[in-house]
Amino acid sequence: MFVHNSRLLVLFKDTGKIEHHVFKDVIDFFEDQDVMILNNTKVFPARLFGNKEKTGARIEVFLLRELSKEQRLWDVLVDPARKIRIGNKLYFGENDVLVAEVIDNTTSRGRTVRFLYDGDYDNFKKVLYNLGETPLPKFIRRNVEPDDKERYQTVYARHEGAVAAPTAGMHFSRELLKRLEILGVNFAFVTLHVGLGNFRAIDVEDLTKHKMDSEQIFISEEAAKIVNTAKDNKKNICSVGTTVMRTIESSVSTTGHLKPFEGWTNKFIFPPYEFKVATRMITNFHLPHSSLMIMVAAFAGFDKLIEAYNVAIKEKYRFGTYGDAMLIL
Repeated sequence: MFVHNSRLLVLFKDTGKIEHHVFKDVIDFFEDQDVMILNNTKVFPARLFGNKEKTGARIEVFLLRELSKEQRLWDVLVDPARKIRIGNKLYFGENDVLVAEVIDNTTSRGRTVRFLYDGDYDNFKKVLYNLGETPLPKFIRRNVEPDDKERYQTVYARHEGAVAAPTAGMHFSRELLKRLEILGVNFAFVTLHVGLGNFRAIDVEDLTKHKMDSEQIFISEEAAKIVNTAKDNKKNICSVGTTVMRTIESSVSTTGHLKPFEGWTNKFIFPPYEFKVATRMITNFHLPHSSLMIMVAAFAGFDKLIEAYNVAIKEKYRFGTYGDAMLIL
């Protein structure tokens, strides 16, 4: 987990002014009755390694989403995909404690598998998660370490279902959240179960042609009420991360108020875009050609964001998942 001593670049989007702070200084930019919107999704150990029947070839299986508890069905990615066909069995763990049978092709890399397990659901899930490891992004070129299980998670993670962490929220410690609460800042929790689409590079020149993967979102009536009260009172509303921004912009009324919602979103935000809810944003420094960087460019202004990134590179800010943070005002 991040401590609140990560670096913080503050960008004033109206003027382009840039300041350098540590993350715990974020409290200095908020006041009583302002709102921070947080994504309380929880990452599960989605990456497994097993062997193919007969050949014993090593196979990586990445759990994407559970399709059926009763039938133990999951959508997964497999690597190398060319070796895996419908009907193949995959074996996991010592003494092949868990077996999966491929029953469908979903994409060139994707498969649907049925796990063959005789025990009850709770025991099955325990075995599955014990075999899995923290799904660090591929661009973090090191082996998973024991503390990644806690570190690659926000301190307020609650609802399991993500295969990637909402990294902007990882800068918050419990102590900092408490200090913000004492100041009078209100927290609205939404849920977006982050998928692998966040890491898919954009390879089209016409951004209207880019298709986002669908992700499951939940916006409660309580969260909507907290946000809308702040909006009506002209208080600052801060989206903590791109996943929050995508969630709240997926369910907005014609008057610009947040609406309760439970369902799926594949919303892709790119310039020019009129944001309806958040007036501020906390985000990490994202990698080039990513939908995340393009969303932030829509919020900050493309030229101002590029200038901020150039300053961040010069000042040796850390980019990516375990990187530093930016507050856009």
